[in-house]
Amino acid sequence: MPRTEARAAANQQRSLEAFMAAKAEFDALVAELQQMGADHFGADPEAVLWEHAEMLKDWNARLRHITDAYHRRGEYAA
Repeated sequence: MPRTEARAAANQQRSLEAFMAAKAEFDALVAELQQMGADHFGADPEAVLWEHAEMLKDWNARLRHITDAYHRRGEYAA
């Protein structure tokens, strides 16, 4: 295998390893988010106040940026 092909293959392998590490971190964060949702984000459903609703709306807006970017919606539409 010529040197440039070997370098390209090694580079691709390192890229894959970095991607998989970042994906594992992403998956762990998603699992934490799911647990937070199951726990009503620490709020007692019997005592939810406006601050809880506003906090969750803010968090939803932040997550929407990520999903919109991936799906090319909103400001990310082509």
